[in-house]
Amino acid sequence: MPRMLDVSDEVRAEIGDEEADRLLAGENAPGSYDCTSCRTPGDSEHERTSTVLFIGEETAVLAFAHAGCLPSQVVQVTEEQLQGAVRSISGDTVDLEPERIVPEQAVLGVTSGLVLIAGELHPALVVEPTAPVVRPGTTGSGDDFLPLLIEQGFMPLSELTSVPPVQHGWSVLLAMGQLHAVLQPGMNGGQPVAWWQAHQPLQVTEGWRAAANKHQQVLMFAAPVGSIGRQPREDLLRDALDKAAANGQLVGAALPLAGT
Repeated sequence: MPRMLDVSDEVRAEIGDEEADRLLAGENAPGSYDCTSCRTPGDSEHERTSTVLFIGEETAVLAFAHAGCLPSQVVQVTEEQLQGAVRSISGDTVDLEPERIVPEQAVLGVTSGLVLIAGELHPALVVEPTAPVVRPGTTGSGDDFLPLLIEQGFMPLSELTSVPPVQHGWSVLLAMGQLHAVLQPGMNGGQPVAWWQAHQPLQVTEGWRAAANKHQQVLMFAAPVGSIGRQPREDLLRDALDKAAANGQLVGAALPLAGT
């Protein structure tokens, strides 16, 4: 029986027309599966299902997700991430050219937590560099982290009383039930690239993931080094966010969940 599968052009380009056609005909596609995003069961015979291809340096894994959780897409990950993912998803492993390399990312500390705004819990990521960030191509001892983000469209926040505006073109990639990356628009309208990528996929709580799936977006807050710190509890994290906002050291935006 044909499956209700979405195979994007970029996935088809990677796996080839023959394999894509077999999937669409139901020859290689699973009937039931665990969604690679929300980790709950899915059925490709009765509900729209996305094919998601995770690509490492040498191998790739084809996984499946509810179409409402993730669009069909190609996701670049490190080989270490991919080998760990193989243990948690049921997919086909495909050999690829070894020259696929994930570019190194800046050292950014990322904390996940639920933030209460206007009486409702929202999933949030708090980003704080481990050192001052200077503008590319310049030298000096200043910190341009917040000005650089403001130039990208993030809003300065003086208090957390309302949800910040949506930052279109950016997105948060939650896959295999874990946090993988914050994506930003590619050059000249190209494919999104990782602004931040986890060295190892980060675990998030069931409550955080449920809130992300409910709102289909994640709030991202950013502050200069030393403003937030690693807070062990969400109430302490909120206190640190409020203090940073009051001191003019916080920017934020709402990022679509696994947007394209």
